[in-house]
This record gives sequence, C-alpha cells and structure tokens, in this order.
Amino acid sequence: MTETTTTGLSSTARTTLNRKKDRAATDRANLYAVLDEGLVCHLGLVNAGGAPMVIPTGYGRDGDTLYLHGSTGATTMRAGTEGPEVCVTVTLLDAIIYARSVNNHSMNYRSAVIYGRLRQPVDRAEKLHGLRMITDHLAPGSWEHARDVNEKELAAVTVLALDLTEASVKMRSAGVIDDPDDVAAGNAWAGVLPVHTGFGEPRPDPQLPEGIALPEHVSQRRQVRRPDPA
Repeated sequence: MTETTTTGLSSTARTTLNRKKDRAATDRANLYAVLDEGLVCHLGLVNAGGAPMVIPTGYGRDGDTLYLHGSTGATTMRAGTEGPEVCVTVTLLDAIIYARSVNNHSMNYRSAVIYGRLRQPVDRAEKLHGLRMITDHLAPGSWEHARDVNEKELAAVTVLALDLTEASVKMRSAGVIDDPDDVAAGNAWAGVLPVHTGFGEPRPDPQLPEGIALPEHVSQRRQVRRPDPA
C-alpha cells in the first residue's frame, strides 16, 4: 500500500463524536493503522428496494483510497454505486474489561467509520490495481505467487473504491473504571482480559503434488499476531 502525508482527520457533523469525546483519535495515521490491521469491513448501504443492508467484505487500502471486493452478480454492490452515500466500518477488539459492577464492564477497541460515495473503477488497470490491494491486504505475497487473474474472472468480480476523506476513529485503551464505593467494597474480581487475533498452522490442500513446500509468504503470515495494546 502507498502511505500518504499524515494529516488530521475530517471534522464534520457525522465524524464528530457527541459522547465519549476523549476516545476520538484525530490523526489520520490512526485511521490507516486500524484499516491496515483489520481484515474484514462492513459496508452499510441502502439497496435497490430501499432497505438498509450491512455487508461484510474484504478490502485493501492504497493511500487515501479503500478498495472493496464483491461480485458482479450482487445487486447490493451495484446499489452501492447507484444509491446514496455509504458507510464503511472496521473494528478491532483488543480486550474485555471486567468491572466490579456490570454497568462499568467495557471493551478496549479501535474502530474506524468512513462515509462517502462508492466509485466503480472503469479503467482495467485500476480494477486490477484494486484487486491487488485487496489480495495483498488479506494474503500478502499471493499476487506474485498464484496464477494471474484471467479475463473471465476479472469480468465476474466487482471492485469498488471509496475515498477516505470523511472518516472518524474511536478507541479505548484504558483499564477498569469503577465507582469508588464498588472498589472499596472489594467483593468482585475486576481486570482486563486481552483479546488476540492470530493465524493457525497452515493446512495444505490434499490435492497438492508432492514436493510443493509451504511458501515463505504463507509461513510469515502464520507468525503474525496482534500485539496486546491493553
């Protein structure tokens, strides 16, 4: 992915927090960090029938453009480009907070919300570029390792582009915040339970010919584990 000059996030009515304002991250680098660490985004749109929908899908980022993956047969993806603006969210869960009262239980998290109008690249080169950004994000190294996309496959897949101009980031990374009376009572356990996301042991396809070893880009991916930010 291509980095861009770090600037502040947009400040609009939709991206300004009304509650828990201290959890707002105002640096655009925070937006990039959440998007680059997440694996699945949720695309919120209004379909052709006027009903709201939220669709999980793969994505990839190049600078201030987010590329989303879909099928040409999905009417919902077409609705995203023909209908009103959309909303894309990515959330990373870092910890569950156990407090002395149920009311003060919480989560440590990092989340990004992006508003804008989807654009479907008509240029073949940009469509391939978008597919590469999505592939490199989800399965780094596969674009060079696997067979190239053929014309039939390219025609069957949809790539949507979303500008990252209007976005907000919200995060919590604190410990337990309890009422003084509950702390003094001392009758319940309280603490932070970290949540980790990682990759397991690769399982080769049974149809692999003998002698094809696990490629380095997969073995390196297996070693990736999110740090404990809590």
